[in-house]
Amino acid sequence: MYSEDLLKRLKSELSGKLETAVLLWMLDPAERDATVIKQAILSGVTNLFAATEVICSRTPSQIQLIKQNYHSKFGVLLEQDIAVLTSGDHKELLLAYLSTHRHEGPEVDREMALKDAKTLFKAGEKKLGTDEKKFIRIFSERSRAQLAAISSAYHDMYGGSLKKAVKSETSGEFEHGLLTILKCSQNPAKYFAKVLHQAMKGLGTNDTTVIRVIVTRTEIDMHYIKAEYLRKYKKSLNDAVQSETSGHYRTFLLSLLGPSH
Repeated sequence: MYSEDLLKRLKSELSGKLETAVLLWMLDPAERDATVIKQAILSGVTNLFAATEVICSRTPSQIQLIKQNYHSKFGVLLEQDIAVLTSGDHKELLLAYLSTHRHEGPEVDREMALKDAKTLFKAGEKKLGTDEKKFIRIFSERSRAQLAAISSAYHDMYGGSLKKAVKSETSGEFEHGLLTILKCSQNPAKYFAKVLHQAMKGLGTNDTTVIRVIVTRTEIDMHYIKAEYLRKYKKSLNDAVQSETSGHYRTFLLSLLGPSH
């Protein structure tokens, strides 16, 4: 988006959290996501939470742009890095989600939703153990609208929520990936409002998460995230950021958030 010279100049003039936030914001949206994923990968296998969140919360068209940017920026395919640095069901889910073509429209096939809900029930809550492959296939192949319909059908047919089924049947990064896909199929803004709340509640603030979410969502759905935050936590996101951050770093984040109303 901007020249290398300007980025170098900013890097020399800024430091700490403000530098991290500004340099990330200077990139194009897809390059921001690619950078967040790479940084998460480089920081060790234990910190794949951010990479999983970014991959599993993006639309198919966004994922295509991320993959292109990742390859041109880092000289390696995103799928190659994921294959090397993840394992098990988590790896299979991410690779399937990155490579499968999904529809982006609002159309829903009700019959297929009922069938998939039944498949997921049989693969999880109905049996001893879990058939993870069925979960991976459906969660990676179905559109957001379709997955929301599956979740609704699951509740109608079995009385429980698909979200609770995922929580009881899976764990770790695999669970995190499935839940991110599921929650973002229903309400991405609500999902990110919760991520921000968890990053700022209690003692200390997870600035890496705050920066990641605010910078990468500010041009996408921040207006909705702010509304969900206020509705759920009875406090504006601006007020939360105001109380949890300081200095020029705080000023920059608040400028990205825009007016508090």
